Amino acid sequence: MIPEQLRYTAEHEWVEVREGNVLRIGITDFAQNALGDVVFVQLPEANTEVRAGDVVGEVESTKSVSDVYAPLTGKILACNDELSESPELVNSDPYAAGWMFDIEVEDAGSLTALLDAGAYAKLTE
Repeated sequence: MIPEQLRYTAEHEWVEVREGNVLRIGITDFAQNALGDVVFVQLPEANTEVRAGDVVGEVESTKSVSDVYAPLTGKILACNDELSESPELVNSDPYAAGWMFDIEVEDAGSLTALLDAGAYAKLTE
């Protein structure tokens, strides 16, 4: 399951364009499947400035702990607080209810550096 309208990173995160320069970030179905049952999600603080590639959180599962990265440079606007009480949303609905954070990016043109659905599909083959 790789939604066509999203962009992707090699670290298995999806990026959805919201309004203006605001993007919503989560981990892909491939990633949540590889992790197994998610039991804890640590998210960044709102209003935090981040650079592309920074570790901004982590996802802990019954199998392992994985870092969550900022896909682009910008400012964290909001986090999905529901994940603190219901981390399993990352497993059950990774592209909607399991979203992780919103970021306002400095340069929306930098989205072109991310993978499209076809390139991400090849990466995960």
